[in-house]
Amino acid sequence: MKKRDKIIYWIATLWLALGMTSTGIVQLLKTKEEVALMAGIGYPEYILTIIGTWKILGVIAVLVPRFPLVKEWAYAGFFFNMTGAIFSHLAVGHYGIDLFGPGLLIVLTVVSWYYRPTERKLTTIGVANQ
Repeated sequence: MKKRDKIIYWIATLWLALGMTSTGIVQLLKTKEEVALMAGIGYPEYILTIIGTWKILGVIAVLVPRFPLVKEWAYAGFFFNMTGAIFSHLAVGHYGIDLFGPGLLIVLTVVSWYYRPTERKLTTIGVANQ
């Protein structure tokens, strides 16, 4: 892996981890603002516990070495969560700044996933070389 690719990976991954951890904590704490935001979108309060927990677990999965299948699931979860957030905001007429956070986290998710080192990638086992 090129040095440039490692730098891109770690910058994107650390910013992704920071974003997902901070929003996950806010969701787990169920701040008034976060509860009001979710209610305004039409989601029940308990969804904050589910999403916040998944985000924290996803960050752990992405950062720890090994377990490439778990990492794939974490990246997919981040992507689905953030695209769901964007579509939820759009569905209720939220535009502009409401889309920035989830949009940025989607970009960081894709960049981190794309530039991840080989040892963090899922490889096919048991396929004969042809």
